[in-house]
Parts: sequence; structure tokens; C-alpha cells
Amino acid sequence: MEKNKKETIKKKINFKNYKRFLLIILVILLMLLSFGSGIYITTKNEIAKQLAVEKVIYAGKLIGKYQEEKSGMLSQDIDFNLFWDTWDALQSQYVDHEEAGDKKLFYGALKGMVSSLKDPYTVFMDPKIAKDFSDDLAGTFEGIGAEIGIKNDILTIIAPLPGMPAEKAGLKAGDKIFSIDDVSTQGISIDEAVNRIRGPKQTEVILSISRKGLDEIKQISIIRGKIVVSSIRTELRDDNIFVIKILNFNNDTELAFNGAVREVLDKNPDGIILDLRNNPGGYLDTAIEVASEWVEDGIVVTEKYNEERKIEHLARGRARLKDFLTVVLVNEGSASASEIVSGALQDNNLAKLVGKKTFGKGSVQSLTYLDDGSSIKITVAKWLTPSGRSINDEGVDVDYPIEYSFEDYNDGLDPQIEAAVGVLQGNPPEISNKNASGTKEIIN
Repeated sequence: MEKNKKETIKKKINFKNYKRFLLIILVILLMLLSFGSGIYITTKNEIAKQLAVEKVIYAGKLIGKYQEEKSGMLSQDIDFNLFWDTWDALQSQYVDHEEAGDKKLFYGALKGMVSSLKDPYTVFMDPKIAKDFSDDLAGTFEGIGAEIGIKNDILTIIAPLPGMPAEKAGLKAGDKIFSIDDVSTQGISIDEAVNRIRGPKQTEVILSISRKGLDEIKQISIIRGKIVVSSIRTELRDDNIFVIKILNFNNDTELAFNGAVREVLDKNPDGIILDLRNNPGGYLDTAIEVASEWVEDGIVVTEKYNEERKIEHLARGRARLKDFLTVVLVNEGSASASEIVSGALQDNNLAKLVGKKTFGKGSVQSLTYLDDGSSIKITVAKWLTPSGRSINDEGVDVDYPIEYSFEDYNDGLDPQIEAAVGVLQGNPPEISNKNASGTKEIIN
């Protein structure tokens, strides 16, 4: 009896201990469950937040309209709400409501922001203009075949391309364009002007131009065509002088110029005329490659970002043409990469420059591609010749300033190339002090 009682008490104690053990286990499980739920809830919130961000990014919604700006992102005196107030006012009040679409306003705002810097070479390009710019560098497009630029706030012809519709219609370097199809060019950007002038082949564009010697504005009708730009032309003259004409520093230039160099080495001429007249420029690296066929070592051009930061671009070391007498032809339409090459050869005493003072486009643009196909060209630095001369706005002076008039052109004469031949043959033209600095009328 006593033994059964003790066994019963022992079982009760074991049961209590078992219940206590179960309770402890339950508490631990609840704690783990609560902690796990916290992790799950936090993770779920983070996932939800990421999904929200992805929705904003990929669904094309407007962002920033009702968000507070991060500290330090904007100056204290800028109220970004003014942007959205203007946006809303245009969309709700503009008379031609269909013209006030989101994309049009958005790209217009970006263009305005970039153009506020007052630098004609820092531009925003929407997807269509960005594609046209890419086609330019590839050397094929449809249009009139003329390089244009802005100088003194006037849209100006830098150079009509040989054999292209612009030249056939009578456009000349230096022509100032005041309207495109009756649309004023006042305040227009280069890229917008290109966009208006270009179009499908066999369509017409009418340019209203002024020109030195014309008493009134002249309208020129041009039928657009397919423009194929071959950047290199060569000729061995009867007097055994080899002419290399570079039209642009484009995608094909380096390979084509290498062929021209081999041709020079094979034919061994008495001298070389490097014709860079009306060459608006192109790739920096291509310009360095070309100059390096004369410059054996040292600086070809310096990129100056500020007083503390400068990048010196050195010659590539080939210099296969260094022993050939060389003259470089330049004029008011020689810009950018053309000025790098001519300045490098002049500063290194490897060539004499004949013609007219160059355009003076000595700034460096970086091209940033954006997600929607648009892009931004941003001026980031200026170019200096090896001796430290600034190309930008000043241009490169010639050693022998020679005029090339419209009358010469009409009569089939080229006094600049004849002067270059004279320099190579030891009969250089006389230098007039009056014209020693070249023309003052610089065009873009």
C-alpha cells in the first residue's frame, strides 16, 4: 500500500516536470516564432520597398514630384516645386493641349537646362538626334551634306561636302543661315538645326542665307540626298607632290590614312600637302594617330580641365612621314581635330601652315549615353597645342596667310594650294604684315 502511494506521488512529480519542460519548450518556440516573424515582416517590408522602387524605375512613372530633396542636393534658394507648378500649368492651360505631352515637356526641360550653360558644344540630344549624331560619325546619313556650326550666335556653314547636294546647290563656307523652311534660326542649337535640315532623300529644304558680297538675303532650295562621307582623298600631282585631304576625323579615317601613308612611302614624293581645309574635326584619338605619323615623340595635344588637372597626349612613336617636307592647308572651316593636328605639326617645326587662321574650336566634349537612347555632349576641358597655345576661341595662326576668294573658286583656281607648292619647292609667298594674323572673320 505504502509502496503504491510512493509510486503515485513519483508519477505526479514526473508529470509536473514534463509539463514544465513542455511549457519551457513552448515558450522558446513562441520566442523563436516571434523573432522569425519580425525577420519575415522586416524582409517583406524591404521586398515591398524594392518592388516599389522597381515600379517607379521600370514603369515609367515620374519620380521626384512629391519627394523631399536629399540634404545638400540643391542650393537653399531653389524651390523645385516651381518646376512642377510650371509643368502642371502648361498641361492644364496650354491652348494646343495635345502639344504639351509628357515626353515633349520632359525633353524640352532637359534641353533648356543644358543650354543655360551658354556653351554651343554642350548639348542634350533626344533619342532621334542622338542617333543622327551617331550616324554622322559612321559617315552615312540622308541630308544636304554640309557641316554647320554657331559663331557669334549665328548659324553658319562651316563646309559644304564635295559633290553633295549643298555644294551643288551653291552653298559656301561662311554662309550665314537665317531660316530653315521659313523657321528662324535665332537661338537655335546646332543639333536642332541639323535635325531640321536633314530629312529623307528626294525631299526639299529651303535655307535663307546671307553671304559676303550679297546685298540681300538669298533663298537656296536644296534636294536632300544620301550622304556618304569618305574621309580621305589622295592625289600624286604631276610635280611629284603628294596631297592628302582629310574631310573628317571619323570612324574610317585611321584605317584610310594608314593606307595613304603606305602610298606615300611607296611613291616617295618630293613633298606632302596635308589638306585640312573645311575639316570640322571628329575623334581626338584619330587626330593623335594622324599627327603621330609626323611627331615621333613628345606632346601632341594637352587636355586642360583646370589649372591643377591636365592630361598630356603623347605621340604614338611611328613618325613614318617625319622626313618628308610637309605643308598643312587650313582655313576658317578647319576646326577641332584639324586644329590639333595642324597645331602639333607647327609647334614641332614639322610643317608650315598655309591658308587662313583656323576656326578655334578647341574644347573637349564627353558623350554620355542615357537609358532611353538620348545622350549629352558636355564640354569638360580645353585643348592646348604642344607649346601651350589655347586653341579654343583663338584658332591656330598660319605661317603664310593666303586668300581664296569666291572669284578664284568660280574660275577654278586654288591660290592656297599653289602657295603650298611654292613653300615645298623653296619659293614661299611673301608675308604681308597686314594679313600676318590671318582673317578676323571666323566662321562656324
